[in-house]
Amino acid sequence: MTLNSSTRPVSLLVLIVAQTLCAAFFLWDVGVDGFDLGLTAFLSSHFVIELLAVLALIAGVVFEIRYLFALLRRKAHLEEQLGLAAGAFHDIVEARFETWALTPSERDVAHFTLKGFGIAEIAELRGTAEGTVKAHLNGIYRKAGVTGRGPFVSLFIEDLMALPQADAAALPT
Repeated sequence: MTLNSSTRPVSLLVLIVAQTLCAAFFLWDVGVDGFDLGLTAFLSSHFVIELLAVLALIAGVVFEIRYLFALLRRKAHLEEQLGLAAGAFHDIVEARFETWALTPSERDVAHFTLKGFGIAEIAELRGTAEGTVKAHLNGIYRKAGVTGRGPFVSLFIEDLMALPQADAAALPT
């Protein structure tokens, strides 16, 4: 069974809670032993090893909590960046479609093409004949000034890749 990204923080949280309970139990046990033995407890190697183990367990729990929060912050940041990239790609696509004056049907076919659907799939999704889809694609490619699907898709990829360079050029030095 593989863990998806939504169950990993929950699994880590359950592990942290279990380790915290264990740490509390062992800390209580070491405390009782230390109280019973007094200062002579520190002369016992068994007591010192237990005390160090409890302290290491507590340090591990603290580290895991900090790591979990760092992972959750990173996930939120990446989701935000992905949303920005998706929005930027959508803006690029819509701007190109406006520039080329695509008809609503051509826009529809162009969107499916960018999503990677083949001619037969697009025809089925749109409820049209394959010949109609091919005619729309020819119109789209002609308006875009390209010869096929690969160059068509690469127009958008090039625009998307150029965005960070344009943003960096706009920054003051």
